Amino acid sequence: MHSTPPEVIAQLAPTGTLRAAINMSNFLLVVGKTDAGEPVGPSPGIALAISKALGVPLKLKPFRTPSEIAKAAGTGVWDIGNIGAEPQRAAVMDFTSAYAEIESTYLVPAGSQLTTIADVDQPGNRISVAAGSAYGLWLENNIKDAELRPVIGQQAFEQFVNEKMDALAGLRSQLSKEVKKLPGARVLDGKFTAVQQAVGINKGNEAALLWLEQFVEEIKANGLVARLIKKYNVEGQLTVAP
Repeated sequence: MHSTPPEVIAQLAPTGTLRAAINMSNFLLVVGKTDAGEPVGPSPGIALAISKALGVPLKLKPFRTPSEIAKAAGTGVWDIGNIGAEPQRAAVMDFTSAYAEIESTYLVPAGSQLTTIADVDQPGNRISVAAGSAYGLWLENNIKDAELRPVIGQQAFEQFVNEKMDALAGLRSQLSKEVKKLPGARVLDGKFTAVQQAVGINKGNEAALLWLEQFVEEIKANGLVARLIKKYNVEGQLTVAP
């Protein structure tokens, strides 16, 4: 990157430190923690690259869910939030283009007659999904005929099993783990959406958003995003966005 304009630094690091909100519920973006409890993975790696380009220290601020990050927008708690870009969140945050994508699909139970993504959105079908997740928000905007039943986090899997629901929506990587718990269950081919992992900032910081947009395009082009994906062994699950 070229020298960073002072206005951008002032907007992205008003305290002199870049405070990066990190979604701890996505195991592809945060693969673990250091001995000191600091999150590690592609998402913290992106935040570190941004802080280095700005020339300021980095403070990672872990959040349990992306919804909590979005709720804290504009409160002065964080300067950037690395979460999935969705219309509901864009109402309170501005997003760059995506730096990475994660496929979202369905898990169906043993004996299910559902074989394609399109089969799921039919009258009478019930879909369990994690409330506030990027793919859940996409379904809220796009499901036409099936009944969508959002619940908190891991309760989506429990609801799917206990209430014998027709489909469980989720990230393909997570569903590939869940399917092993249910003999005969299947993860459907294809995707209903790809969650766009992006850098979010508080609204009203146009100079910072333009700079970050250019930065994200640069780290996709120069291979940094691909190197982070490889470093943290999430190849084939997390992909560099176009």
